[in-house]
Parts: sequence; C-alpha cells; structure tokens
Amino acid sequence: MAKPLSSLPAHHSVAIIGAGIAGLACGQVLASNGASVTLFDKARGPGGRMSSKRRPSATLDLGAQAFSVRDADFQRAVDEWLTAGCLAAWPTCTYQASSRGWQAHDDGQKRYTGAPRMSALTRHMADSLTAMPNAELHTGTPIVALEHSPNGWRLLAADETRHGPYDQIVISAPPPQAHPLVKPWDDALAAACLTQEQRACWAGWAIFDGPLPAIPGVDPQWQMARLADPLLNLTLNIVSRNQTKPGRNAQPEGVSLLAQLDWSEAHLEQSADAVAQQLLSAFKRILPSSAELPPLVEIGAQRWRYAQPSTRCEHDYLYSANGLALCGDSFRDGRVEDAWLSGHRLGEALIGRSVQ
Repeated sequence: MAKPLSSLPAHHSVAIIGAGIAGLACGQVLASNGASVTLFDKARGPGGRMSSKRRPSATLDLGAQAFSVRDADFQRAVDEWLTAGCLAAWPTCTYQASSRGWQAHDDGQKRYTGAPRMSALTRHMADSLTAMPNAELHTGTPIVALEHSPNGWRLLAADETRHGPYDQIVISAPPPQAHPLVKPWDDALAAACLTQEQRACWAGWAIFDGPLPAIPGVDPQWQMARLADPLLNLTLNIVSRNQTKPGRNAQPEGVSLLAQLDWSEAHLEQSADAVAQQLLSAFKRILPSSAELPPLVEIGAQRWRYAQPSTRCEHDYLYSANGLALCGDSFRDGRVEDAWLSGHRLGEALIGRSVQ
C-alpha cells in the first residue's frame, strides 16, 4: 500500500463509487478537507444496505435493522446524528425464540436505528455532504468501467456517459462488484477483491391488516426477536416489527423477516415471491400453534447477494499509488459501524492523518 498523502493538492478531485455509509463517510472527510468529491450510486438514492422500502401503507427496513457502537470515533458521529434527529435508540424490547419458547433478551448493548426510517441516516449524511460547494451526488448511475489517461481517471457509466477526469477513485461497493473495475488497472487490489468472499441474505417483509397475535409471557410491544435455536428454525434469523420503530407508530403492523445466511444461499436463485412465502411460513412456526396471523395486505422479499463478508480482512481499507482505493464493511466484520469506520479511516489516510 502507498504512503498517505501529506496533504491534498489544490483542487484534488475524488470520485466515490457507492453512496452507502462507507462511501458517504469517506466523502465527508475528503470534502471537509478541501477535496472536490463526486459520489456515484446505481440505486435511486443513497444508503446501500441501509435503504428502506416504502410502500403505500408502510415503510420497512430490509437491510440493517439497528446497530451498536464500540468505537469512540463512531460514537461521536452517532451523538451528532442523535442531535440532528435522524437517529434514535431502538430496540429496547427484544426476545430470543428457541425450542424452550420466547425469553426476554438484553445483551447490554445499546442499539440505534434511523428515524423515521433507517435510510434517514444516510440521507442526512448525503444532504450534509452535498450542502458543501465541493461535493455532489449522482444516483441512478451504475459505473461499469474505469479509464485512465495522463489527465486522470474517468468513469464510464452504463448509459455510456463518461465522468471525470478525477485524481482519485474510491470504490465502496462490495468486492465482487469492485473487482471488474480495478482488475484492468491494479493486480493487488483485484486479488484482494477475490479473497473477500461475501455471504448472501434474503430479507422478506409482510404488512398486515391488524396487530400480531399475543404470545404468552411476551410483552405485546416486543420489537425484535432473534432465532436462537437452529433446530427450531433453519430459515429465519431475525424478526423486526417496523411500526415499533421511532416515527412509525401510525403505520400498520409490518415485519421484516431476515433469513439465515446458509438458508439464503441455498435458496439464492428462487423467486422473491417464493422466498417471501417461505419466510412467512417460518415466522408462523415460531408463534403459538393456536395463533392466527391477521389478513395480509402485502408481502415481498429482497435478495442481498453481497450482504456481509465471510471473514474479516486484515486491513480496514486498501489503496495504491495509482489513485485507486477500496473501502466498506467487507474490510471489517460487516456491521454498520464497520462500514463507517472503513470509509472514515480511508478518508483520513488519504489526507495524511493516519497510516494503516
């Protein structure tokens, strides 16, 4: 890896591919220190796996449901987001479901979620970033290739539009998506992408016309349940009740159903409709046998092909002397905090504040 820049040259320009929390965190550090920053994302808005699905009757989080804090730098960022009102503590009423029934569960970790939806956090970060005169965001812009010339780097979008030139390219997309972009230009980064295997995850959702049935011994306002016994349920990992999240108490009952990773990969190519029905059936199995779910309003599922890394990388980020860099939660343990730290620390390395 190259040494960090001692300082950003005047008018240093950086393109960031991927406007999830890692790309946004990196962009904030760079733009705050004088770089001209342009972010590109293939989705209609920023957020990555922190995005939310908005339906006519309800909003559902289908990626990260909540996150904890371990690092002091990240805690300072979380405190700022709490003050801004785009974040709130949640969940505060959690359970584990096993063959022994449902037990209240508190692991001592305080957790947070976006308010009024998880994407509110990344939207706030994007708005704060693009409020700077030296930063901009292009959504709905898939980048399919990189080009290099003596003038710098150019990005080729799917519609054949070219963007640039830029002095630096940061890619915060998952390694399998970053690989074809860096392969023609950097053997070391390309090899690193190949070693970072990713796990897939299906996320289902269901909206009901009425509240969930009562579960004996369980607080009727329970917010999240984790499946603790694989013998009880090989399909589900987490059940989250979206209307219990901050700012959503007026919407109808809506659950997010996050599948086990092994199950997700075994059913990776099934249709979303089929997966949604299987996840709903798995949810029914953890309820009392006499319980009846209220009528369904809507049901669906979303596949995250690259949901989290199989193993942790030895680096928090990677970059090389030719102006290419990689960051994202794949370089740590896959948590929201990991994504932010990877992008933030890469930004600091590129402006000369840290050495990995």
